[in-house]
Amino acid sequence: MRPRIVFFGTPMLAVPSLEACTQLGEVVLVVTRPDRPAGRGLRPSAPPIEYAARARGLPVEQPASIRDASFVDRLRALRPDVAIVVAYGRIFPPAVLAVPARGCVNVHASLLPRWRGAAPIERAIAAGDTQTGVCLMRMDEGLDTGPIIACVATPIGSDETAGDLGERLARLGAELLARELPAWLAGERPERPQPAEGVCMAPPVRGEEAAIDWARPARAVHDHVRAMNPRPIAHTRIGARRLLVHRTRPAASEATGAAPGTVLDAARGRLEIACAPGSVEILELQLEGRRKMSTREALGGLRLRAGDRLGETA
Repeated sequence: MRPRIVFFGTPMLAVPSLEACTQLGEVVLVVTRPDRPAGRGLRPSAPPIEYAARARGLPVEQPASIRDASFVDRLRALRPDVAIVVAYGRIFPPAVLAVPARGCVNVHASLLPRWRGAAPIERAIAAGDTQTGVCLMRMDEGLDTGPIIACVATPIGSDETAGDLGERLARLGAELLARELPAWLAGERPERPQPAEGVCMAPPVRGEEAAIDWARPARAVHDHVRAMNPRPIAHTRIGARRLLVHRTRPAASEATGAAPGTVLDAARGRLEIACAPGSVEILELQLEGRRKMSTREALGGLRLRAGDRLGETA
């Protein structure tokens, strides 16, 4: 008998797992966040999961709060066997956790207990981790503290951005869900508690965190830029103007002798900036309000010279 599934998710990264759920059982409801203002006109924009669900003919609800008693009553009336949760973006209250007969299963983009919380992908890259993965976890009342059903590990590429890695983990998570959920629902996949060692948290990334600190080592600056892509995008300043830095790579320079943020090279299509120690080369950038460009395209308009400083206001 096919299980009755309620799916909770919001961003595009949840779509592969939703697709997997349509193959694993009967998706009786898709729950996503309310529409939010977006774009220059701030018009209401639906979450990607809403579009994906409606395209598949699935029922959708967008409650303002899943703690609302009327929403919990509607969930109970559906008699779900399991809830699958992928980047929904809200803590589940006990009343919702208790509704599905087998509980709520989270597809979490880290190797728990490392990087519990809302931004495991960004935090892993910013920390310089070389490995991450996806875990299926039965949810409890804590923040990503429940027992593990299954995990899969994967290396993090040295130039992989949060967006790149997120897409890859979304596919891995859907594959893990398709492979392991049926056995768990049948009682054939024992859970294991998370280890007490190695716990670290992944709080949401705040916009002010995106500023580049050139006084960090070159590799750390490069990892920071990767972690902030595709949002909120790492940035620095050229005088009074804000410069968004989309992609970098560590340069060959070991010890430059220059102050952090100093332009070392701004010729022949290269833009190399001193860190402490080392340096990075900026590959893609964007003056705020302009389009994203390669460094070669942008240098003519930036009028930067060796010896100029980034990160300083006029």
